[in-house]
Amino acid sequence: MTHGKAPTTPRSTLVITAHAGDFVWRAGGAIALAASRGEKVTIACLTYGERGESAKAWREGNSLAEIKEIRRAEAEAAASTLGARVRFLDAGDYPLLVTQELTDQLVRIYRDTQPDVVLTHPLDDPYNGDHPAAARMALDARVLAQAIGYPSEGEIIGAPPVFFFEPHQPEMCGFRPEVLLDITPVWETKRKAMECLAAQQHLWDYYTDLGKRRGVQLKRNAGPNLGLPHATYGEAFMRPYPQVTEELA
Repeated sequence: MTHGKAPTTPRSTLVITAHAGDFVWRAGGAIALAASRGEKVTIACLTYGERGESAKAWREGNSLAEIKEIRRAEAEAAASTLGARVRFLDAGDYPLLVTQELTDQLVRIYRDTQPDVVLTHPLDDPYNGDHPAAARMALDARVLAQAIGYPSEGEIIGAPPVFFFEPHQPEMCGFRPEVLLDITPVWETKRKAMECLAAQQHLWDYYTDLGKRRGVQLKRNAGPNLGLPHATYGEAFMRPYPQVTEELA
């Protein structure tokens, strides 16, 4: 149990993402599953993805301020669909810079949410430096939030397990699908959340196909799999820290 949490406190998931749409494509199923169990899910969105992830809105002639508002509204609608709450830090993308100020803001979010699990980007992505920057700050803030002497408000946290969600081009990012999560029960919820992101409509089918492929791999790795649903959807994750357990499973 995380430090400082009462036994009856619902489980808490913290998702730290670089851009407004990242949490939907990469972890929408995990978020929806947690919310469906009555868990609290908080999304810390470092930027709106206004410069690098909003080409459609730019081509339509919108201003920077208008694009931020478009992406904010999309992300809020998607988070609501998934059953989560989203916080925007508006740090500016392309590039998103690692700063002490941003890291400190994340420390406060860690201590406020007291997460039992953390989801974020992998530490390597040669196509988008914003993603590793977000991951670096997510990991740094997790360690600092555990330090009783670190000058930040709130109770210190324990050591919540971290899962890296799948990047857009996993082979180029050193990503291995070490954990396959069955998101079949909430797939339609994830798809509805994806459709909230009109600025990135070109990704809807891509991530639908990826969900199907990971679902096939999930069945293949589930032992006797004939009893699993035929149409299975999955999400893939990596673990940067060892799993702590009393039983191998």
